[in-house]
Amino acid sequence: MTVFEGTFTQTEGLRFAIIIGRFNDLVTGKLLAGCQDCLKRHGVDIDPNGTQVDYIWVPGSFEIPLVARQMAIANQYDAIICLGAVIRGDTPHFDYVSAEVSKGIAAAGFQTGVPVIFGILTTDTLQQALERAGIKSNLGWNYAMNALEMATLMRQIPKSQPS
Repeated sequence: MTVFEGTFTQTEGLRFAIIIGRFNDLVTGKLLAGCQDCLKRHGVDIDPNGTQVDYIWVPGSFEIPLVARQMAIANQYDAIICLGAVIRGDTPHFDYVSAEVSKGIAAAGFQTGVPVIFGILTTDTLQQALERAGIKSNLGWNYAMNALEMATLMRQIPKSQPS
């Protein structure tokens, strides 16, 4: 039997798109910094003028799935990292947005075969979001690790042609 497993070291030539929601940018900016730190430490050139990472800013988390799908069907990226923050308020808005964003990001990956990393914080409070974006740990780092592993894994898996 064959074992397929992603790595964190064979990063040369990998291309990433990072889609960041501007809404709650206090949080998403910190997630982006953690993501960039991880990619850089694993040999990825994070310069926006470089050839390995493109950055796409959208109004908020709700807009991320549409752009993720468009970037995936462009067939230029090994993985797409989606960064956003949906923080619960006093209305059901949180439930609608977080559910649709989750479904949309999953669908973008399923429909295109490109790894689309779910880096959307869904928290009850701003404090919880900030803890996950750098006060206690920065999940942006984890999202970048997921992208590295999935990008290198997908390079190993044989591609089949649709019938």
